[in-house]
Amino acid sequence: MAGLLSGLDKLGLGNLEGLDLFEEASEADKPKEKEQKPEITEDEVLFDKTYECPVCFKNIKERTVKTGRVKLHHTDMDLRPVYEYIEPLKYDVVTCPHCGYAALTRYFTALTSGQIKSVKENISKTFQGGEEKKETYTYEEAVNRYKLCLVNAIVKHAKASEKAYICLKAGWLVRSMAESMDESEPGYAAKQKEAKEQEREFLKNALEGFISARQSENYPMCGMDELTVEYLIAVLAMEFEKYDIAGRLITNIIVSPSANNRIKDKARDVKEVLVEKMRARNAK
Repeated sequence: MAGLLSGLDKLGLGNLEGLDLFEEASEADKPKEKEQKPEITEDEVLFDKTYECPVCFKNIKERTVKTGRVKLHHTDMDLRPVYEYIEPLKYDVVTCPHCGYAALTRYFTALTSGQIKSVKENISKTFQGGEEKKETYTYEEAVNRYKLCLVNAIVKHAKASEKAYICLKAGWLVRSMAESMDESEPGYAAKQKEAKEQEREFLKNALEGFISARQSENYPMCGMDELTVEYLIAVLAMEFEKYDIAGRLITNIIVSPSANNRIKDKARDVKEVLVEKMRARNAK
């Protein structure tokens, strides 16, 4: 059988008849694999920020996320922000290791004299502090910090919105913890179940708190405008099968002349899920 290049000898190129059509490219000619950017480690995006505790007036240092160093991946329906590589929620509580006062960053310095007295009497007297300084927190440590934050909010008689916001963020954090669990680890199923129960408990209290705050507090609330709070209540209400509340609030957002297209689109997505859930319930 004649070769692919046979006959070139007639052109004086017989020495080239045996060339390989698809010769391997040299190393220099081979396309280089796209270099993958290394994952950002948690300690790389953190720094120490100094605060003065408003209860005992001692200076403390807390690990804080550097602005602009974390990238948002997506947002859950209930507005939980999900970032690449790390979980900034672990670092949104400031705690004083000396007196036990703790609060979300946005509320840490906002204390009245009566609240300071209440924290001293109910927290500081029995608080056993002196926690070891750490570069990063585990999820379990971060959840405990939120619990300390929440009990401080309770004893200082914080507004319903502040307590609801703590519960909301704690619920988000527990969800993130569950997502980070290794399926191959012993007791995975039990840990997932426990985390889900804990998340729901936090979110249930967040819902109750925001409903209460909506009736008695002004906006902005926890940095959110009225439509955002109503959207959040609607999503949480849907999660706990309070479909009447969810439906009413979602409809209000969709028809509101002051709502922008972004939140209206999100409300329409919620409405679709809500309709499916109601249809499934009625089919039982």
